[in-house]
Amino acid sequence: MDEYKGILVIAEQNDNIIHKVSYELLNKGRELADELNVPLDCLLLGDDGIHVEELNYRGAETVYYMKSENFSKPEEYLYKQNIVKFIDENKPEIILIGATNFGRSIAPRIAAALKTGLTADCTELQIDDDNNFIQVRPAFSDNILAHIKTVTYPKMATIRYKEFDEAERNVDREINVVKIKPYMDKYDEVEIVQSFNENDVNITEAQIVVATGRAIKKKEDLKMIKDFANKVGGVIGASRALVDAGMIGSVYQVGYSGNRVKPKIYIACGISGAPQHLAGMKESETIIAINSDSSAPIFSIADYGYVGDIYEIIPNLIRDL
Repeated sequence: MDEYKGILVIAEQNDNIIHKVSYELLNKGRELADELNVPLDCLLLGDDGIHVEELNYRGAETVYYMKSENFSKPEEYLYKQNIVKFIDENKPEIILIGATNFGRSIAPRIAAALKTGLTADCTELQIDDDNNFIQVRPAFSDNILAHIKTVTYPKMATIRYKEFDEAERNVDREINVVKIKPYMDKYDEVEIVQSFNENDVNITEAQIVVATGRAIKKKEDLKMIKDFANKVGGVIGASRALVDAGMIGSVYQVGYSGNRVKPKIYIACGISGAPQHLAGMKESETIIAINSDSSAPIFSIADYGYVGDIYEIIPNLIRDL
């Protein structure tokens, strides 16, 4: 497989703004590329008006900018067809994609079309002593870390958002943007009529998250948590139990199967701390836990803990604030 060489980051953009996960991938990709002594390139599909040179500033040696107004919205089939064609022509050895909602949707489509393997939701990437690409991801609710070596080419991985630091910005780096035409410019079978985003929520970017779980007895009681979150300048989060119960939308879910958050302050109100939930918030800078069960696992990772009923404590905190 000597024809495969280099690392390719598939950058993501939303409304002509490059997603920050792209800079995280470039940071880790640069580390891997230096170990393998191969180039680190980037592919971005989008419309006019994207400051693609930012990807050079963050470490990409060559940025391939595939431009079309039809890339303004994330339509999976159109994106997949073009990315697969690009990969077939350029043959990168390693492909990195962010494990965002869109990345998780498009990566398996690309892998299936290329007839190669895909390791999803990686938390670490390594090069072993034999220059093999090793993908590390949690398994069995974060109880073990699986080390995976792909034997097919190209080797693909999606990486969790906020797992790595963003690549440092260096405006002295050479700008090398190659504009390329789409292989397929239009797909008539799908038309995006309107995009919906629940209250424009982006819990992954919040500096303060106030999350709650099974301790909430009914949907109306979420107002108490929302009021508290507003008082401390944060956003509300939830465990999977509340989402499954239909009390709150999935955009608010924190955990292995939801969003991974890394705020300055995470306040867990009535959350026991199941492994699935801890996987999504344990990297928070400061964790404050309130729970009526003194043996709740959440206290094992909390910086501050208070044993008590949230129905008594939260109203008092709101009043005091």
